[in-house]
Amino acid sequence: MAGKKKTLLMSMLGIWALGMAIPEALAAPSDVPQKTFTLPAVKGYLLKAEVPNSLLILNSPPIAGSAAEARDKEASEDALRMGAGARWSQASADANLDFPNAVHAFDCVLGVEISATSTPKLYLLMQKSMLDLGLSTYPTKKAFQRARPFTVNNQPICTPEYETVLRQDGSYPSGHSAVGFGWGLMMANVAPEKSAELVKRGVEFGDSRRVCNVHWLSDVEDGRLMGAAVFARLISVPAFRKDLATATKEYRHAVAAGRRPSRTCS
Repeated sequence: MAGKKKTLLMSMLGIWALGMAIPEALAAPSDVPQKTFTLPAVKGYLLKAEVPNSLLILNSPPIAGSAAEARDKEASEDALRMGAGARWSQASADANLDFPNAVHAFDCVLGVEISATSTPKLYLLMQKSMLDLGLSTYPTKKAFQRARPFTVNNQPICTPEYETVLRQDGSYPSGHSAVGFGWGLMMANVAPEKSAELVKRGVEFGDSRRVCNVHWLSDVEDGRLMGAAVFARLISVPAFRKDLATATKEYRHAVAAGRRPSRTCS
């Protein structure tokens, strides 16, 4: 009888976990393929099986000859026509997910210095959530291994030093876009009075990948979808909510103290 109860309990847990394996460990740096940046030496907030699986959420990338593929190609051509101007420079900066450089994606819009010393909890929040956000895209990346735009149009990318690894990494969906949009939603909770600007920055962060000629428009759009899905899951995690509340207090204190970003914002 005890054995039957145990079997029933395990079955109920399986249903609760949407058919996924019972989680055993937190998402760690080793779970996210190290490609074009150095992963922070922390663990994410979500257990491996809790990270929303992109294969269960997204459709397949646009098929050859479809209207969706034509839309992707048109958007790619529009991005190439921008040339190597200010938007290209911003896209190049957005490509850098190494810490502490990664915080520059949002410090100017937030209006305060983000650092391990001035806002340690917000800094850690960005590091840990990046692992959860990035990890969510890899099941689909691996399943489809979509070719990136620069391998099709043979035009430059803003990070040529990473061309070799990018050729081996699936284009769909964009991990950078998932991270950027997820961070935008997170920052909007930290500073709700700036929510529109912060979410917009998250959108632009992902679109930088299209400008860089390393992702198609649909890669970026569905990356945002994964960013939203992961953020919705993170909000249910007590440790994330606690850190988010502390990060909000840090932000308010930094505003009151007039701690503006240490770098020049334009």
